[in-house]
Amino acid sequence: MNLNKVFIIGRITNDIVLKATTTNQAVTTFNVATNRVWTDKSGQKQEEAEFHTVVVWGRQAELASQFLSKGSLVMIEGRLRTRSWKDANNQNHKVTEIICERIQFGPRSANAASRQAPPLKPKAAAETAQEDSEDLPQISVDESLEDEIKPEDLPF
Repeated sequence: MNLNKVFIIGRITNDIVLKATTTNQAVTTFNVATNRVWTDKSGQKQEEAEFHTVVVWGRQAELASQFLSKGSLVMIEGRLRTRSWKDANNQNHKVTEIICERIQFGPRSANAASRQAPPLKPKAAAETAQEDSEDLPQISVDESLEDEIKPEDLPF
């Protein structure tokens, strides 16, 4: 049995550009950086970064270009593929890429949220405090309920 499966979690190192093939298939290629931290024999902390080229096709490519940007955290599940070609100078080139089968976006950063949300109009502190207290639901805890659930009653 053979298996070609890759999982990486890292940060995108370049802006994502969506392209289309001649058959109008969406595709994007971007790089993801992963790092490894370890302690060497002398007790010194070491760190090394690895850079991976990721190719995403179809609807996933469209979503990636829409919601991800440089610095975004992303998880990629895919397979390795090595391509080779000759350039105009007849020199051989080889690249190993991760062909994305599934992509999962990490948490959105504050910068990403502020880029897409319209700027808020500044309000006086008293207005903001009053609105905040009206928007938040009030939760009251019935102290008599605390005795109903006991740790030994939990099935796990």
